[in-house]
Amino acid sequence: MRLRKKWWARPELEQAENVVINPSELKGKWNEEFNNNKPIHLELGCGRGKFISEKAVAFPDINHIAVDLKDEVLIYALKKVNEAEVPNVRLIPMNISFIGDVFEKDEVSKIYINFCNPWPKERHKKRRLTHSGFLNTYKNFLAPKSEIWFKTDDIGLFDESQEYFKESGFSLEFVTYDLHNSDFKDNIMTEYESKFTSLGMKTMFLIAKLK
Repeated sequence: MRLRKKWWARPELEQAENVVINPSELKGKWNEEFNNNKPIHLELGCGRGKFISEKAVAFPDINHIAVDLKDEVLIYALKKVNEAEVPNVRLIPMNISFIGDVFEKDEVSKIYINFCNPWPKERHKKRRLTHSGFLNTYKNFLAPKSEIWFKTDDIGLFDESQEYFKESGFSLEFVTYDLHNSDFKDNIMTEYESKFTSLGMKTMFLIAKLK
């Protein structure tokens, strides 16, 4: 579905104290931004912010950073974060292709990738956020033994992503093709997940750990 342009969204994002418009300026300095030395968790593609706002409430001793490209989506994430009154979240409006410019070596402790674009056509697969090209970029700023938590409803993407992770030096610590009927207890649903689970959709989930 194509989003209607919200011309007021960018000015509102720029005025928000918990939105970082020029994130590359904070490379290596994120703990100064949060004014603490707590671990940093990163969500790539945060959508309307349900996941990251609930994570921040559940884990106040973690600094959370959420990235999305569309101002029209991120403005809703900003609203949810503000409603949750969580000081441990920063939002970044940017193309994830440039995420390597934002963080220094060992600066991030965990990555969440929830229901990213599956890019099913062969010529587009390098755009997948779980593709080896992206995984090698993440390795430049992930701390040793860090994890990537990945959820999708696309079986082709899920199967091929398992190979990407293994090829890129990650071990698969947990894999399920039906998350909500598994024994995994720490799941927080996204908006998309809540909607389509109610319609019978199965969520696939894995945890990949950097060796």
